[in-house]
Amino acid sequence: MGKRKRLSDPNAPNTVLPQKKHYRQRAHANPFSDHSLDYPTSPQALDWDEHYPAFSGTGRSPEFADIGCGFGGLLIALAPLFPDTLMLGMEIRVQVSQYVKDRIAALRITSAVPSSPTPSPYQNVSIVRANAMKFLPNFFPKHSLSALFFLFPDPHFKSRKHKARIISPTLLAEYAYVLRPGGIIYTITDVRDLHEWMKSHIEVFQLFESISEDELRQEGKGAILDAVYTSTEEGKKVERNGGEKWLACFKRIEPTRKAITGF
Repeated sequence: MGKRKRLSDPNAPNTVLPQKKHYRQRAHANPFSDHSLDYPTSPQALDWDEHYPAFSGTGRSPEFADIGCGFGGLLIALAPLFPDTLMLGMEIRVQVSQYVKDRIAALRITSAVPSSPTPSPYQNVSIVRANAMKFLPNFFPKHSLSALFFLFPDPHFKSRKHKARIISPTLLAEYAYVLRPGGIIYTITDVRDLHEWMKSHIEVFQLFESISEDELRQEGKGAILDAVYTSTEEGKKVERNGGEKWLACFKRIEPTRKAITGF
């Protein structure tokens, strides 16, 4: 896999910090291809203690899920801000998911505070290599998530490939299943057409309603929004190139009986 840069932290002399250049691969993967993946038969079959050893025995499961997390920028930004919230990244690409795993392991060591009674930062974040379009309900119980992130997803520009977009009516039903009422879907992209696509599909789905950035900031979610805008590799690339970013967020709601039945 190549050499990695050794950290200069005196408290962790044997720890290495992974470098992205040793984990590079194609920008996107075909979600319909047959990938060699291990996935649980149900959320109950998962042992989250292996992912979050500092929270072992608590019976807790992730509340934030970053779908297609890439190199983990959002997770690493949010982990210290919400130390009691478990977060999981899902990434289908082998090399990229391995990078995030190695990065988390290194950060857990280098950020540890000796003799501290509280878990060190990054103990609350983990990653799985998974195809979220096929196996999301295998990982998360009903209404277990408070936030779902879709940051700079593959736009699949060609019309015949729109079925591979991460937002679709079928997949929205699964997102509504794993999100608890009041939970938020965060989407952002630098492709205006994709922004309109995601927005139009979610707006007509009866279990979600649009929520503005101002409303979210008033609810105390400003730190999350700031990370959504700036923490990912793609987001930083857009800024360097002077591009625009299109944000759209939606709250999981419980519809009234009239909305469901028409009576």
